[in-house]
Amino acid sequence: MHKLLLILLLFVPLTFFAQLEEARRITQTLCSPEFHGRGYVNQGDSIAAEFIAAEFQKLGLDPIKGNYFQSFTHNVNTFPGKMEVKTGDRLLQPGIDFLIDPSSPGGNKTLNPILVNYELIKNEPQFIWTIKHVLKDKTHDAFVFDFSSAPKDSVKDFIKFSRDFITVSKMPVFLVTEDKFTWSVSDEVLLAPYILLKPGTWNEGESIILDIDQQFKVNYNSRNVMAMIKGKGCSKKTIVFTAHYDHLGRMGSDTYFPGGNDNASGTAMLLVMAKYFKEHPPKFNVLFIAFAGEEAGLLGSKYFTENPQYNLKKIDFLINLDIMGSGEEGVTVVNATLFEKEFALLQEINKEKNYLTQIKSRGPAANSDHYWFTQMGVPAFFIYTMGPNKNYHDVFDSYENLSFAEVIDMTDMLVHFAEKLTSK
Repeated sequence: MHKLLLILLLFVPLTFFAQLEEARRITQTLCSPEFHGRGYVNQGDSIAAEFIAAEFQKLGLDPIKGNYFQSFTHNVNTFPGKMEVKTGDRLLQPGIDFLIDPSSPGGNKTLNPILVNYELIKNEPQFIWTIKHVLKDKTHDAFVFDFSSAPKDSVKDFIKFSRDFITVSKMPVFLVTEDKFTWSVSDEVLLAPYILLKPGTWNEGESIILDIDQQFKVNYNSRNVMAMIKGKGCSKKTIVFTAHYDHLGRMGSDTYFPGGNDNASGTAMLLVMAKYFKEHPPKFNVLFIAFAGEEAGLLGSKYFTENPQYNLKKIDFLINLDIMGSGEEGVTVVNATLFEKEFALLQEINKEKNYLTQIKSRGPAANSDHYWFTQMGVPAFFIYTMGPNKNYHDVFDSYENLSFAEVIDMTDMLVHFAEKLTSK
């Protein structure tokens, strides 16, 4: 009896350790350069989709309707090659010194920009005269906006103005900003390049040289990845775990966005949950969906809800996992105010087992793939971890910067939550 107890005590921490190592392995793989930021250059998202499908198959999960994939098409703006910006004789670093707007066109050109600062804009007659002079006489062929001296409450309006100004001038616009660089994905192209610069990277009077390769892709093919574990017994209840695997991809051939926290970590957690339930067969059905196109506008989840491969009315609850790489400060639950009973259950489980430091409530938000399911009447939570790592949509969101502080507790808590939900 004592020997059996010792074996069990040794086995439990080894199981937990395996979960953590599995999360690390998957996240590190998805963040590697070979996956190209899981975006739309070099078909990084497709490489990730194949990897996830192979993981599902290796675990022995069933495909949905005989297929692990659900394809859909969309338009996307990409930057596959050269990504060079020179100010004077300085070559700037992509993602660190400058950031190109995801809707920007490319081009190879030497520009002679004019500075537009807050003081000039305040003098409206002078500003209007300057703009007319530039547009008429073509004395300059680009604008550098610098609002560093503007009142803080008006900076956002000026930034929007600088971007909108492209439609008026049809000339390249540069914005000098101290704000954190965050990138995204676009399905449109502006009339001229729009580029953010860090302070000190350009001096008035200097030329700016652009050499940027841009390609707009029409009907680009992306794929959701799906798999299922059928519950033992006669239970007709279904729990769904989702996570988006796509990220921002490459900003030029030499710079990519690893997307460690967002959302390699959530994809890893999805696969950890799949492994757990395969090894511990549940009484209920468990559906796993890794979505494409989330960063491009929640496209994969929208397509799935419009073309469901599983009856949405049969889903008892959906748990969307996005940003799972930390947890030192607990988690936030989006839709907590919408599904109060389920949120109370989650809190009760956490209090009983002391998994996380806090579970924070948040209302409905269209900020991840749970949204379209909620719109279709499917009860859902979007859960994300909180911690000291604030890297988001930048080149620093890497595997190395993740703590994985609560992978074990999150796994255990989600298992208990799913079991309690389906036991009623």
